[in-house]
Amino acid sequence: MNKKNRVTEVLGIKYPIIQGAMSWVTNAEFVAAVSNAGGLGMLGPHAGQKTNPKSLEEITNRLRSEIRKVKQLTNKPFAVPVMLSNDLTTVDVIADLLIEEGVEVVLINGIEGYEFEPLAKKLKSNNIKIIYRALNPSVENAKYAEKIGADILVATGFDEGGTVPDKIIGTFSIIPMISDAVNIPVMAAGGIADLRAVRASFALGAEGVFAGTVFIATEENPAAKNVKQLIVDHTASDLLIFRTNPAYYRSIPTPYSQELLEMDERGDSRDEIANKMYGEQGLKVGMLDGDIQRGYITVGNGISYIKNIRPVKEVVEELMYDFN
Repeated sequence: MNKKNRVTEVLGIKYPIIQGAMSWVTNAEFVAAVSNAGGLGMLGPHAGQKTNPKSLEEITNRLRSEIRKVKQLTNKPFAVPVMLSNDLTTVDVIADLLIEEGVEVVLINGIEGYEFEPLAKKLKSNNIKIIYRALNPSVENAKYAEKIGADILVATGFDEGGTVPDKIIGTFSIIPMISDAVNIPVMAAGGIADLRAVRASFALGAEGVFAGTVFIATEENPAAKNVKQLIVDHTASDLLIFRTNPAYYRSIPTPYSQELLEMDERGDSRDEIANKMYGEQGLKVGMLDGDIQRGYITVGNGISYIKNIRPVKEVVEELMYDFN
């Protein structure tokens, strides 16, 4: 592989690897560790927090504080999503905050039916690089992202953790489909947790990888210690998958995720399952607090290749071995 590629050149980073925006299980220290290791760290929604915000003002104040903490810990680029919730009325406010704080890279989580062109123009006019990641990747929304000026596109396969796409297309099927459709660099997401997966992604047309689960099982990640150990102790064949909104979720087996699976199996609606998951804050309770009785642990299929809890730097260097 070439040691320089379009992803590293666009983002100004050493290695073509981005850490996903994993909501509660990100904070300034963790994000700075990824960026300092040569990748692109990314603050997620609720980064560095333990409680839900009560207002938009609290959301912006907390995010501004966390951004400033990252800047104290690294002089390298890092990213922030512009969409922190399903409330799309907050997008312009968050975008203005990111511009004010001099954030160099922004993640747009593409939602079908939302017109992103004005937002993209605002970001581009302030010299901000745009990473576009559709919830349900397709040739059509890939071309749309390229049209509005996205710098980098993330092609997410069904192997990912968190909210998976509604089409059951594996990562190594979606990469060539998307990379063949656009001229901007494409990054692979979903199940990327070892060097073999990185090499396979590049062989199929990706120019970088976008990883989540492998970074949770690191010393710097704020996830609970028991959660990290559960990731080490399980493989993809152990995972439970169940319907919810907007599509599916998968989790390491816990009493709570087993209950969600049982709701699915008895025919409860997606809305009913989603209301329980999100209303009871199952992700935060499970992954940040480590309470597996009342929470779930969402991970991708790359969990099979995670054998121990390591420093972020070691993970980055192992995945990016071909770029050393």
